Amino acid sequence: MKWFGWSGSGGTEVQAWLAALLVSLAGAALCLWLDTPLPWMIGPLFATAALRLGGRDLRAPVRAREAGQWAIGTALGLYFTAPVLLALSDFAWLIALAVAFALALGWGSGYMLHKLARTDRTTAFFAMAAGGASEMAVQGERHGASVERVAAAHSLRVMLVVAVIPFAVRWWGNHGLALGDDVYLPGAAEVHIGGLLLLVALTSVAALLCKRTGMPNAWVIGPLLAALALTASGIHLSRLPEWMIRGGQLFIGASLGCRFSPAFLRAAPRFLASVAACNALAMALAAAFGLLLARGAGIHPGTAILATSPGGIAEMALTAKTLRLGVPIVTAFHVSRMVVLVLTIGPLFRLLRRVARR
Repeated sequence: MKWFGWSGSGGTEVQAWLAALLVSLAGAALCLWLDTPLPWMIGPLFATAALRLGGRDLRAPVRAREAGQWAIGTALGLYFTAPVLLALSDFAWLIALAVAFALALGWGSGYMLHKLARTDRTTAFFAMAAGGASEMAVQGERHGASVERVAAAHSLRVMLVVAVIPFAVRWWGNHGLALGDDVYLPGAAEVHIGGLLLLVALTSVAALLCKRTGMPNAWVIGPLLAALALTASGIHLSRLPEWMIRGGQLFIGASLGCRFSPAFLRAAPRFLASVAACNALAMALAAAFGLLLARGAGIHPGTAILATSPGGIAEMALTAKTLRLGVPIVTAFHVSRMVVLVLTIGPLFRLLRRVARR
């Protein structure tokens, strides 16, 4: 069972995963009936999280999460045709500005968390940096942060962003924003079995190579880059079947939801409440910044809000896809932010610590 992402020997883990799958399907069905955005991710996320917080044994293996990330990364890469890449070059300065804003927002939110939660500055800094949970936990551990609190803060951040941003953008679209003004379409329009099998093989190899080099979010970035290279070169092997994309969303939602447990809430209630408050303010500031970018650069407001939000690549790009907004723009913003953040967060922390000492 180690290959599948479990260290145990079998039965209990499989039963817990099957239970998580059933709960996830039920949550997705409910969200489809309620007509929520991202039903195949939001439904599994909240259904599994609710039962996990209630003490039920639900588990999601590492390979399931990676399969979900692969599906999303590949689907996103198929949007990057040569004309789209050319158009994105005009947004380079906006992306740089958004990355700088994200770094500043993370620092400010960390300072606020330090004051509200009365936690040490190192833990607060890495807990509020808008990067991946695993990457920020590893970076935080190197500098003396509480790994458990950093990981918990990022899990809560992702849940709050997924719970608020997709609903807010769609609601806003129904009250003034004309969603669909900047539609981008994937390069491949149809499913071709032979091309699909080759696409699966190439993107999977890219993911494994990225993972081998230690790249963060390897199962998103690797397939995304491979599919992007093919699409930009005019090689349209196949689009992904809708069931693969929905399955990827379900796996990611279930994996996020299974991170929660009764111990999660009991561990540090003041800290988690402070994290929620800081993230609420961060989302509001990021949305305001996105609207300023939209007004100054002519980007669709919904696209700009998703591009600058403190969410993850998969969640925000999928929201753009569902609402027929600028998927390549949102993806480019978040990939750039993630890469810069992972590469600079350590040196930035050391610089800020030296300045504070002086």
